[in-house]
Amino acid sequence: MIGALQAGLLDSPYSLTEVRVLFELAQAGRLETGELRALLGLDAGYLSRILTRFGNDGLVERERSESDGRKQLVSLTPKGAEVFAALDRRSGEEIEQLLGGLSDGDQARLVEGMATIRQVLDGTRERRSYVIRPPRTGDLGWVAYRHGELYSAEYGWGTAFEQLVAGIVAGFDPAHDTGWIAEVDGERAGCIFCMRQDDETAKLRLLLVEPWARGLGIGRRLVDECVRHARAEGYRRITLWTRDCLTSARRIYRAAGFELESSEKGSENGIELVEEMWTLDLSTPPAAGSA
Repeated sequence: MIGALQAGLLDSPYSLTEVRVLFELAQAGRLETGELRALLGLDAGYLSRILTRFGNDGLVERERSESDGRKQLVSLTPKGAEVFAALDRRSGEEIEQLLGGLSDGDQARLVEGMATIRQVLDGTRERRSYVIRPPRTGDLGWVAYRHGELYSAEYGWGTAFEQLVAGIVAGFDPAHDTGWIAEVDGERAGCIFCMRQDDETAKLRLLLVEPWARGLGIGRRLVDECVRHARAEGYRRITLWTRDCLTSARRIYRAAGFELESSEKGSENGIELVEEMWTLDLSTPPAAGSA
């Protein structure tokens, strides 16, 4: 816990809401009380009591608006600015102490988790757009790095899996293989590759969607693009290898028309799992509305 729910935030006599009022005033310089109330979603009486307390403590000053005498403007006094600066500094120190013991990977996971929470609560998942583009310089290294780090964090897979992915990436040949990178707001958010096995068979490889970008339909779009390309290139079938624990990916594969061909028990980093091979017949035209 970082003390946000304690009676006195950051060992101060002020609550979280009261400190938020100080923050908004420090950022804006001066606000009309109605604007401040709307900004924070506070009851008028509650805000009035907060401002009265701040006034008694010498933290804020209030004056009538010159343009409209019915409105009241609020700003921090020099003492109020000093109090907020001390709280802001203390908050930064606590956050630094809290995060200081985390690895870079754990910090990245924390940020991703916070972004997911924000997106779910404010509904931005549906509004965010993404683009699908061919790989560029630096993308192949990112693909290997994110597979190793992400699957280690989410499933406990180790170095051997990362080496496997690195080998697949190293075998990518632009002469007959194709890949796609998904971007959200200019940041890499996912990938997939269509690689040649033989004249009649393509392989779907290395599907990945970043946790913070899931729910946007990127995984399905990448798979559809891969299948469309394989069909256009004249392959008769496209296969993929996956594992039973990757439930979201398996749902996408099934929705795209892939069928489970075979499975066998396996393990990764001492963790038991089931290896699966899936196949999609490309020799017949796709159903209406499918890839």
